[in-house]
Amino acid sequence: MKEFVMLFRNAPTGDARPSPEVMQEFAKKWDHWLSGITGKGRFVGGSRLSFEGRILKPGNVVTDGPYAEVKEILGGLITVTATSLDEAFEMAYGCPILLLGGYVEVRPVITNND
Repeated sequence: MKEFVMLFRNAPTGDARPSPEVMQEFAKKWDHWLSGITGKGRFVGGSRLSFEGRILKPGNVVTDGPYAEVKEILGGLITVTATSLDEAFEMAYGCPILLLGGYVEVRPVITNND
């Protein structure tokens, strides 16, 4: 088995925040999707990312968040195991980020053995 990372990206929503009820329903969808991956023994770990942060650019230029100039936000990631990129990519189907117009990027993790 190899490890793959799934990166969850979405467009910035500005100050528009969904209601607590909508957020709770969306959280249930995430739990259901992740439970399917976990149930197959393929979930390694993951994290949600805060909307706060900083970017260091060449020339020591620092940008504080949130990032109004970006077209997308990296919202979180998980690591899964699979035999191939195709198999890992299949797990991305059904990801709730797709319901919000976001997308899932699936990439192999490079290890010392690669």
